[in-house]
Parts: sequence; C-alpha cells; structure tokens
Amino acid sequence: MNRQIVRLTYVALTLVGVLVVMTTYWQTWAAASLADRQDNAVKRVAEFSIDRGLIFSFEPRKRLARNVEREVDSKTLFFRRYPFGPLAAHVVGYSTVGRSRTGLERSLNDYLTASNANLSTLVDKALDELRGKPIRGNNVVTNLDLDAQAVALEELGTDCGAVVALDPRTGEVVVMASTPGFDPNLVERRYGEISSITADCTPAAPLLNRGSAGLYVPGSTFKVITASAALESGKYGPEAPFVDPGYCTVYGKRVNNFDTTRPYGAIDLTNALANSVNSVFCKIGLKLGAKRILDTAKRFGFYERPPLETPLDERLASGLYRNGQLYYPKLDSDVDAGRMAFGQERMLVTPLQMAMVAGTIGLGGKLMEPHVVDRIVAPGGKVIEQQRPRLIRRAVTKKTADAVADMMRLAVAQGTGTAAQIYGYSVGGKTGTGETGVPGANTTWFIAFAGKDDESPPELAIAVVLQNQSGTGGTTAAPIARAVMQAILQPTENP
Repeated sequence: MNRQIVRLTYVALTLVGVLVVMTTYWQTWAAASLADRQDNAVKRVAEFSIDRGLIFSFEPRKRLARNVEREVDSKTLFFRRYPFGPLAAHVVGYSTVGRSRTGLERSLNDYLTASNANLSTLVDKALDELRGKPIRGNNVVTNLDLDAQAVALEELGTDCGAVVALDPRTGEVVVMASTPGFDPNLVERRYGEISSITADCTPAAPLLNRGSAGLYVPGSTFKVITASAALESGKYGPEAPFVDPGYCTVYGKRVNNFDTTRPYGAIDLTNALANSVNSVFCKIGLKLGAKRILDTAKRFGFYERPPLETPLDERLASGLYRNGQLYYPKLDSDVDAGRMAFGQERMLVTPLQMAMVAGTIGLGGKLMEPHVVDRIVAPGGKVIEQQRPRLIRRAVTKKTADAVADMMRLAVAQGTGTAAQIYGYSVGGKTGTGETGVPGANTTWFIAFAGKDDESPPELAIAVVLQNQSGTGGTTAAPIARAVMQAILQPTENP
C-alpha cells in the first residue's frame, strides 16, 4: 500500500511540475509570439479601442487611411475607412476586425497603435491613459504622389500589370500601382465583391501587389544586367563589334531575334542594346557564362527581397526560379546562358527590382535602398522616425553604369523606346517583351530613368509591366511610362 502511495505521489508531483513549466512558458516566453499572431482575436479587438494613427500621401497631402468612431457596448471603438478607395490600396493595405491586416497597416501596426518602444510614444500613451482618453497612434506619411498614382492606374486601365516609380537619388518610392486593384473599404463586409473580380489574366488576384510581389519574365530589360556584366568583365567595351545574322544557335537550336524582319549585320554593343538585338546578347551570355551574369545581377539586388516597409511576404526576390523556388546554378552548364542573357530561361523579376536596376544605372552604379514611408509622426506633431537615403552597395563601377546609361538613352532617342521621349528631359530606357510561349500573351516591359540632362543625377526611375499583350514593350509599356514620368516631372501639365 505504501509503495502505491509513493508512486501516486511521484505522478502527482510530475503533473504539477509539467503544469508549472507549461504555464510559465505560455505566460512568459510564448506571450510575445501569441500577441503577435494575426489571428489573436482578443488583441485585435482591443486594438480597435485605440485611435489608430492616420496614413497620408506625400503630394498632395491627403488622408489615405482614417478612422470612424463608434460606440459598441458602451465602448468607443475606431474602425478604418479609406477615402481614396483603390488608389493606393496595395501599399496602404487594410485593417479590419474579421480579416486582419495587409500592407503598411500590418507592417507598421505597432506605430499606428502606439505599441512601438519609442520614448515619445510611451510618454504620449501614458498621458492619454492617465487622462482617460483613447490612446492615439502615430501617423505615417508616405512618399506616394497621388496624382501620379492616379495617372498610373488610369494608364494601366483594364490590363493586368504594375507601375513602380522611385527617386533613384534617395530611394523614395513615389508610385506603386497594381491592376486589377480593389477597394479596401469592401474587405470587412463585402469581401465577395473583391473575390469575384475578373481581369485579362488568370488568376486576377486583385489583392496581389504586382509591383513588389508579382514575378514576370523580364525579356530584354534584363539586357541591362547582361550589358553591365559584359563591361565589368573587361572582355567587352561599348564599341565591341558583333555580326548579327538574325539569330543565335544554342544547344544546336536557333534562337531568333524578336524582330525577325531583318538581321542587323555588323553592329556594336551600344547599338545592340538600343535596338534590342537578341543574338548579340545570346553570344555574350555564352561567352561569359550564366554565373558571371547572375553575380552581377546579385549586386543589383537580385536573390534578395528588396527592402521596403511593407510586409515581408508582400515582397519577392528576383532571380532564376525552379519549381517555385529561387535557384542559383552550381554549374554554368545547368542554365541556358544564351537565353538567360536576353531575359528568358527561368528568370523572373518584380517591377520594383527593375525600377531599382534602371535607377542604379542612371545614378552611376549606386544602388539605393527603396522606401515608401517618408516619416512617422507622433499625435502632437513630433517626428519620431525620419527615413533618410541609404546606399545598399555599388552595383557596378561608374564607368560601366555611365556606358550602359548612354546605351539606354540611345534606345529612347532612336531605338526601341522612342515612345518614352519627354521634351526637355534626358530619358534612358529599355524595352522588354517576355515571351510566354502563348501567342498574344507576351509580358511587356519598359524600364527607364529620367533627368534634366545627361550630366545631372536622374530625378526618376520607373518600371512598367503588362501581362497578356500581343504587342511589344515599346508600343505597350513605354507610353505608360512616359505618361507617369510626365505626371511626376511636369505636374502642372498633368493636373
């Protein structure tokens, strides 16, 4: 009998010990992770008692997200409204009770709910609590130019695509438009209207921010990377001579130029990029090998998620993909370097990444960190966080960047990108037509930088992508880029 009592005592003590350990774990070590979970309903409802911080555009200064106050069970709660509907929906995101959050509403939730550890915020929060007032969150001022954003959406129209524009000198993202879009005001109670949206692409995916999370075949815009790799290798110069027969032979198969009407014959590297001659870049790819080109691409930001204030899962890295995952070859022979060199093979990129590429070339090889938030401001007006320009790295030498920039300017002056010319500005650009293997379903591109003249740093870099196009990047995407660039550079002419 005594032996049974001793065993029972040991079992009881063990169970008590397990209970103490588990209680301590959930209340101490796991408390933070539980609180951060998006499906923590208690925390989410409690946050709606906070007068959530507002989100503003930069120019003109408008409220992109505001609050509506309601009395619920004798409690004052604050619910989100989005005065401009779809205009900046993918960047701003939404904050709801039932469907959680996306965009800046999610990634900056701590600031917007005064939960960040900044001393000023802690003091303001404590004072609000002492006075018995609702806690007020911090306000977020973005870099978004609403007029240019509206032009981008209007130009994209019913096409599936995206426009990203940034200031390459500072990294400020001033336009990030994606179509089809959605109205964040519908998310809470009329979500079915969003899920039933259809478009000229499948899936329509209206909630997808194609600007930072859409992956597309870059086509000939990738030639900017290949040209940079060629110059950096020391094996080629801007005047390096080639003979274009109208095609390149890879693994015994003929790869034609996109324009099959005529071969260019004798041509140099500068004119090959300006006129987007596939065979020249195919030959460069075969000579340099895939890994040398990919290593150059890495210095431009490929194979890493672009730094931005939006949630991590709303930004994707550019690079070679295999079975839905980023892929870097062990051997050059693992990749068709000839096709990769002009943006085919398994290369996939985002518009944000390609805008960064164009801006880096225009800025003499400097890759700046992109940011869509300008500053975070306390309720009383004190700036508690101010974004400043940050250099990620030098992607290529200034000599290489300037040479490629000249090639891109020639492309706009008299090559494939003439539709992007803007009077009074120096524009360098590159068209792209990514072939998907389906007739009439090309992915078309235009990337560019623009400034007052060839000698000054460019004020703007842009990337435009369109899905399911029968035309080329020069005829479909370049005119959109021009319209958006004009809206930013010449705002009085584009009210």
